[in-house]
Amino acid sequence: MKQISMVDAPKYVNEKVKMGVWLTNKRSSGKIAFLQLRDGTAFFQGVVVKNNVSPETFEIAKEVKQETSMWITGIIHEDSRSKFGYEIEVETIEVVSETHDYPITPKEHGVDFLMDHRHLWLRSSRPNAVMRIRNEVIKASYDFFYNEGFVKIDAPILTGSAPEGTTTLFHTEYFDRDAYLSQSGQLYEEAGAEAFGKVFSFGPTFRAEKSKTRRHLIEFWMIEPEMAFMHQEQSLEIQERYIAYLVTRVIENCKHELQTLDRDIDTLKKYTVLPYPRISYDEAIDMLKKGGFDLEWGVDFGSPEETYLADQFNQPVFVLNYPKAIKAFYMKPHPTRDDVVICADLLAPEGYGEIIGGSERATDYDYLYDQIVKHDLDPKEYSWYLDLRKYGSVPHAGFGLGLERCLTWLTGEDHVREAIPFPRLLNRIYP
Repeated sequence: MKQISMVDAPKYVNEKVKMGVWLTNKRSSGKIAFLQLRDGTAFFQGVVVKNNVSPETFEIAKEVKQETSMWITGIIHEDSRSKFGYEIEVETIEVVSETHDYPITPKEHGVDFLMDHRHLWLRSSRPNAVMRIRNEVIKASYDFFYNEGFVKIDAPILTGSAPEGTTTLFHTEYFDRDAYLSQSGQLYEEAGAEAFGKVFSFGPTFRAEKSKTRRHLIEFWMIEPEMAFMHQEQSLEIQERYIAYLVTRVIENCKHELQTLDRDIDTLKKYTVLPYPRISYDEAIDMLKKGGFDLEWGVDFGSPEETYLADQFNQPVFVLNYPKAIKAFYMKPHPTRDDVVICADLLAPEGYGEIIGGSERATDYDYLYDQIVKHDLDPKEYSWYLDLRKYGSVPHAGFGLGLERCLTWLTGEDHVREAIPFPRLLNRIYP
């Protein structure tokens, strides 16, 4: 008799197997008990028929409590009524650890309650599905960039400089020096691009601002590619192919998880059609004004504006060339306009907002030095970054994808970060 995982059940139809499981729910009648089981790889049903098992086994099946861990043996059967497609006819049950008064019962719980019990809620089907899709997105990202010839370079988490502005830096001390939690690995990836051509990083980033909506997190994960000898249009082509690839991989490998989350696969399939539409910031302003928004050229877009723009296309849409005043110091100036920079945000449809921000990077040493000073940054702290413009500078571009923001869109969930069982202190996203 072989010990298997639930996910491997299709390989063992009509065979007797052994599995380690937890109970998520149950119901029983006089002669049969239905056990809802999980083992970390899947969820499915165990059927215990009174006449086919010992009295002791049937008594355990009737009395066992939610989240009790067990060894079970039985025969795998196909079950067309099950979302998973298979079940096990249980023959024996051995309790490993008995559980009493598990706090997350099969009923509706408030968000605050679930966040206080995230370390346990992760066992439930919806957060489990979110984390499996997250895992697929991470694996697909590595596959995509390796297949495209990128080299992964890990940027430091403790840094001495600010790529995205000083107001949201998390300050700490590095022995006798000031240090900050990373806002982005981008600047370091630029150094890597001039060594390897195409590089990417994947790691945690931080913003020292209170997170009051699902769109803004204090801690989140970023995938940040950087590419030498590349202009913005080439970068946009890579970005849209990357997103289409992620969507395709999730559809192919996470059908059960998408079904668990009630995410419509046909809707997702639309987002694999390329190219994505492109509009300029100027055009976006005109569209918003015609749509009844009261705003002037030069403002940044918030959630309502991004949602409205994306709704006009029902596709991810690139918004190009934002005003210089609202973008980061390192972006390349437009060749014919002083008021905008060469950049783009990719807005996801269905109200999920910006999932990618990217730009072509400034290559002129004097221009970049002046921008650093204008943004009240210390040129000494950026001397190494300026060196990249002194020794063989080339056109280069890059972008960053926020994993959690992308995941909310792919899953259709409002809140995905709660699925990660980290302390509430760092990841609370409500006021």
